[in-house]
Amino acid sequence: MESFRNRHLFPIKRATDENDGRNPIVPVGLWEKCPQCQTIIYSKSLGKAKVCPHCNYHYRITAGERLSLIIDEGTFDEWNTVMPTQNPLDFPDYDEKLQDAKWRTGLDEAVVTGTAAIDKKRVALCVMDSNFIMASVGKVVGEKITQVFERATEERLPIIVFTASGGARMQEGIMSLMQMAKVSIAVSNHSDAGLLYIAVLTDPTTGGVTASFATQGDIILAEARSTVGFAGKRVIEQTIKVKVPEGFQTAEKALENGFIDKIVIRKDLRKTLQHILALHEPGEVGDEDE
Repeated sequence: MESFRNRHLFPIKRATDENDGRNPIVPVGLWEKCPQCQTIIYSKSLGKAKVCPHCNYHYRITAGERLSLIIDEGTFDEWNTVMPTQNPLDFPDYDEKLQDAKWRTGLDEAVVTGTAAIDKKRVALCVMDSNFIMASVGKVVGEKITQVFERATEERLPIIVFTASGGARMQEGIMSLMQMAKVSIAVSNHSDAGLLYIAVLTDPTTGGVTASFATQGDIILAEARSTVGFAGKRVIEQTIKVKVPEGFQTAEKALENGFIDKIVIRKDLRKTLQHILALHEPGEVGDEDE
């Protein structure tokens, strides 16, 4: 996956004039503090999957890291690599925000799309990356996801979408909101063609993404302890004038209420997807059970 820049190099702390170079030079990022259990963790012990070994907290990962965990090595064929984002409303500082996100992530937009093999089965993929403006959906993100569903329909491919989003991108106004409807139509056409769509909800999946294509999957999976919801807790409480319980916007609570089908821990996700794809692999006409 040469198209993804390594975004997790640890910068090195240099000796300063203040200590005259007498203190040892210690690499920044050798240790992590788990946001959930507060344990100090040696970074390498998180492993490739970036899961806390003490409490199973799933750190947010990049699109490139996600693909490396899921697909057969060397099989990713990226689609619509460059689709320039515009500033249709001349929103102040939006161009600078986009350039900063591109520089920090090495991505051109908040979603990576294409095809790959999972256990030698070809699938279409959309992987949203929350490091890019919280994977908010603007015109380009909506168009990239729509085109993948349309092409997957034409090529009769199953599709897997890894969602992670704060919702519509406010800098693009109503044009951002319309992407939800556009993607939903493409999802519906893919479904009408009798093709499989697996949605995998990762942290966080919120806003209009939750209200549209994230929950249109034939099978809806979620990573453990992911935030899954629509509006934030404060907004809900101010709107309905009722205090909501702790943890009500988690994947576990969504599963409890029948909102998703299964919670899968990250290290088991590839195996789970392999199993689902195998179960839904189309047989030839006239095939009979032996």
